Amino acid sequence: MKDLFSPYTIKGLELKNRIVMSPMCQYSVDQKDGIATDWHYMHYVSRAIGGTGFILIEMTDVEPDGRISDFDLGLWSDEQIPALKRIVDACHSYGAKVGIQIAHAGRKAEDAEVPVAPSAIAFDENSKQPRALATEEVKGLVQKFRSAVARAVQAGFDAIELHGAHGYLIHQFHSPLTNKRDDEYGKDLARFGREIIRAAKAEMPENMPLLMRISAKEYVEGGYGIQESAAFAKEYQEAGVDIFDISSGGEGPITAWGRPGTHAAYQVPLAKEIKLALNVPVIAVGRLDDPTLANAVIGNEDADLVAVGRGLLRNPYWALEAAAALRKETEIPKPLTAGF
Repeated sequence: MKDLFSPYTIKGLELKNRIVMSPMCQYSVDQKDGIATDWHYMHYVSRAIGGTGFILIEMTDVEPDGRISDFDLGLWSDEQIPALKRIVDACHSYGAKVGIQIAHAGRKAEDAEVPVAPSAIAFDENSKQPRALATEEVKGLVQKFRSAVARAVQAGFDAIELHGAHGYLIHQFHSPLTNKRDDEYGKDLARFGREIIRAAKAEMPENMPLLMRISAKEYVEGGYGIQESAAFAKEYQEAGVDIFDISSGGEGPITAWGRPGTHAAYQVPLAKEIKLALNVPVIAVGRLDDPTLANAVIGNEDADLVAVGRGLLRNPYWALEAAAALRKETEIPKPLTAGF
């Protein structure tokens, strides 16, 4: 029987358990230079010590104006590589594997003087008015994603995740709510995402898996649903995505229409539908902090991996506590054994 502490392998990525630390922005860069700090080092390495099998580094951006805030991580410069490599190497020494989420915030770049987007549509009345990208600028951004992935490979990451969810730039392109273009990137909404996937794969070793986080459902009137997301995810799969990280929402202010649930595991059915529709590995996410529930997601084969967010923010040793609660075998660092 599969459980939360069963090993998992895809391509060259070998995980000791199925616990994923969900990518969560720390907004903790000191000098606004996109370089990881001692906070990032302690934050991620402590989760590796705490038994997490797969750590996904937070949203890391391909250009300065692609950040949600000026205090986010970046990979637009070679100067940003060493601090990330230090984190990866330390996490490896404690048995964790590490991926990184590569992204661009698009119209949700709060500190950009003028944010960019597929079309000049603001997120809401309190957000900055973005300008629409010219076609050549879109092509240039594909290359910026490619360069960021190349730097991530150089830093020693075990996997790459592209952020195509939560209303950020890739999501903005494949959503009919935010993409009103009349060029090739408007006539084919998945084109931008496909081009980025192919560019990323060109920089990645053959045995390195490519992940993609998507919002499987939009919670606004006229937004897409699971059938549409399965269709564009299929295109992304054919372009080279190996695992989908299934979230939802983020494309606009949530109204009463289609309001998401707040109950535990409310997004797991979306992950299961994508898994079955595409016959593809998926990561489930969203209020899965209870070990028994997370274990059931794996045991019931609703998903292949479980991403934990708030639970791992509260407790770096969530994985060790989960193993104790579930009575599962896991390696406990020798200095901590007395606690268990």
